[in-house]
Amino acid sequence: ATTTPSQPQTRQAAEEARKDRTLAEFLLMLDEYEPLIPNEVTDYYLQRVGFECEDVRLKRLLSLAAQKFVSDIAADAYQHARIRTNAAGGRARAPVAGGGPGAAKDKTRTTLTMDDLSAALAEYGINARKPDFYL
Repeated sequence: ATTTPSQPQTRQAAEEARKDRTLAEFLLMLDEYEPLIPNEVTDYYLQRVGFECEDVRLKRLLSLAAQKFVSDIAADAYQHARIRTNAAGGRARAPVAGGGPGAAKDKTRTTLTMDDLSAALAEYGINARKPDFYL
């Protein structure tokens, strides 16, 4: 009867060890990873908020998180633009008379607007709308 309670602890310990190995492998991969956001930019903003750390891997991890955040916002803004374009109907996506190789390219072109970006940022709790102007 005493082996049953220790078995979940053993399973939990094995799961923790697996997570530790995975984290260690990930940190080793960060040694060689060069993020899209330059280290100098990351250092500048971390210094501005008072974050002090000499571990380059941790800084790269924060840079990677910021890169993912910006990428997610851009993807969401693109989706908002596609929805807006499709909601406008065929008018906005009608092929140009005279056709040609440029017509197919223009047909699939999507323009991101500030409204698209504002809608995407609002999903993350960020208000990017300009205040209303009153006369």
